[in-house]
Amino acid sequence: MSKAKLPVALAVYSVRDAAEKDFEGTIAKVKEMGYEGVEMAGLYGLEPSFIRSVLDKVGIKAVSAHVPIDSLINDTEKTINDYVTIGCEYIAIPWVPEEMRNGSGLDKMLKELERIGQACADKGVKLLYHNHEFEFEKVADGSYMLDYMFANVPASLLEMEPDTCWVKFAGLDPGDYVRKYTGRCPIVHLKDYNGSTREDIDFQPVGSGTQNMPEILQAALDAGAKWVIVEQDQSLARPAMEAVAISREYLAGLGW
Repeated sequence: MSKAKLPVALAVYSVRDAAEKDFEGTIAKVKEMGYEGVEMAGLYGLEPSFIRSVLDKVGIKAVSAHVPIDSLINDTEKTINDYVTIGCEYIAIPWVPEEMRNGSGLDKMLKELERIGQACADKGVKLLYHNHEFEFEKVADGSYMLDYMFANVPASLLEMEPDTCWVKFAGLDPGDYVRKYTGRCPIVHLKDYNGSTREDIDFQPVGSGTQNMPEILQAALDAGAKWVIVEQDQSLARPAMEAVAISREYLAGLGW
């Protein structure tokens, strides 16, 4: 693997229970672990200006935020302004409902993404789309939903945040898929797991599951990514804070 590396951030969703109880203390611990940035997912009832003050006090970067598509459609300007206040460079749509995944619903959603992407660009923010496995179902033209989306929205208005867990879970090679979107993939989600079905999937700290993390990290570099972000949807075997510490220690062991 190349000796180059990217800064490592943490998806706060991974430690959401701790953040809900003590946002500042949790972010301080995340910084102490060696994470250089965070990705928000919700505001925990806090004002954007307060969140920004906490991040500035701790000395950690707000890289991005997962923001529900409904909020971006229905209250575009305020929603974007909130995350501009926090200091995010990227706003990522983390999930879309079933009615937006095919046919006229999908095409209507893509028109909304163009509009939202332009509103983001006007404020100096980039719009991203974060996948699960369902985006690798095929749509009417025979392509994967995810590929259809990126073929039909200009790169200037929509870029990718590939979740490498769900790419592999869907049966594709994460490294190959990240490289496919070279130049359009500023953030790569690092997520590890064991299992093969939704019923038995067991999310693991990075480096502790089935993923070939050195290859994924190299792919992120090859694709021109700016950040990698650790995310663990849930931690069953150990406390969430312990799990994300293990992930950061593993990456540090690789020189990241």
